[in-house]
Amino acid sequence: QVQLVESGGGLVQPGGSLRLSCTASRSIFTIYAISWYRQAPGKQRELVAKISSGSSSNYADSVKGRFTISTDNAKNTVYLQMNSLKPEDTAVYYCNARVVVLSSQYDYWGMGTQVTVSS
Repeated sequence: QVQLVESGGGLVQPGGSLRLSCTASRSIFTIYAISWYRQAPGKQRELVAKISSGSSSNYADSVKGRFTISTDNAKNTVYLQMNSLKPEDTAVYYCNARVVVLSSQYDYWGMGTQVTVSS
């Protein structure tokens, strides 16, 4: 199992920045991939950014060039640096960890952290 704790959300003005953190209860070297998702009111949860073993990363088109996902392996933490924030980035942001054991995949979720972009 993996427990995930997100932090770093808050209220920010358009054009501002926030850094979200997701700390895992075990070494992220044992996790196949860690992702950030978000869910705005009335919308489906969507993938924002993902980092896989080997450090390959990918991003939703809507955040490319503005958001950066990174890891601190010593702290078992994955970060999402969000710059040039827009009102449409407002959502609850969730951390997801995917663990692969033999041929089975297991997904674990954090409780989420609210990001509000508003003037």
